[in-house]
Amino acid sequence: MQQEALSFLSSSLPPHHHHHFPPFPRLRLHNFPSLSFKPTTSSSSSSIFFPPNPPDSSPSTTGTLESDIHEKLLYLDSLGIDFLTLLNRHPPLLSSSLSAVKSVVDYMTTPPINFSLPDFRRLVSMCPELLTSPLTSQTIPVITFLLREAGVDSTFDLRQALRRRPRLLACSVDHQLRPTLYFLQRIGILEPRKHTYLLSCSVEGKLLPRIVFFEKLGFSRRSAAAMFKRFPQLFNYSIGENYEPKLNYLMGEMGRDVREVLEFPQYFSFSLENRIKPRHEACAERGVRLPLAVMLKTKEDGFRDALEVCSDSSPPLKTSRLSCCVQKDS
Repeated sequence: MQQEALSFLSSSLPPHHHHHFPPFPRLRLHNFPSLSFKPTTSSSSSSIFFPPNPPDSSPSTTGTLESDIHEKLLYLDSLGIDFLTLLNRHPPLLSSSLSAVKSVVDYMTTPPINFSLPDFRRLVSMCPELLTSPLTSQTIPVITFLLREAGVDSTFDLRQALRRRPRLLACSVDHQLRPTLYFLQRIGILEPRKHTYLLSCSVEGKLLPRIVFFEKLGFSRRSAAAMFKRFPQLFNYSIGENYEPKLNYLMGEMGRDVREVLEFPQYFSFSLENRIKPRHEACAERGVRLPLAVMLKTKEDGFRDALEVCSDSSPPLKTSRLSCCVQKDS
């Protein structure tokens, strides 16, 4: 698959500011169990953060490490971040220095990035790696890439992009974001700033297999890629849980040509059970066949009106969007 992705792309690639938080002299850790940070000599009651000290371990060193953990716990709790829950999901947080964590917080919550604390907490909950990623070699390069190469216009749009897809912050620019950007540009998605959520997707693992799926149905590479250019959200849908059951229904129960989705790839965005089946069954009862876009996109009242028009003995005007509706033979 990697060779296929390279072949697909190779044809024509496009040429400290510190946050000031109120002191917490009497901070109550309601969400945390009572912890003891005193060194222990008992092998059966070691700290939840550390295994029993090896024979040559210095008690003072262990005490310093535990003190650092305690400070991180208090600091993150002051931001409303549950340290223990986060640690369970992302153990490297244990060894990350408090100063490094504070640097990330300061960078993300002060101008020019300027996330609010509620938004920052959400970012961390969805991408805990943010707190342990090196600021200068990971976080700042991702921000710079989004602004300079992906075409994100402003820090407001940047915050919007990261709110939608926090995992972007954990991606490598060289090995993930930039190759995906080139792939999207190659298939004609020339405004990636509108679809930054796709940049964290693997070309070989996710994007290319979805295009190949439609090629196997008989579509040309150009036609399949055009579908995704027209509706980039199509990359987000599962082959097994979305494409296959909806195509089976389209070609089987509905008796339609698979090529109809070339003109209306948004078909895959509608619920099979709650939208596609009920609308098709209503059409079948009247003996009419509406264009997919009319059948699915129209609001309920408009859909019922369309059925009435196509059920009438007089055909709709050629200028009407219903002009291609077909009345089935009874």
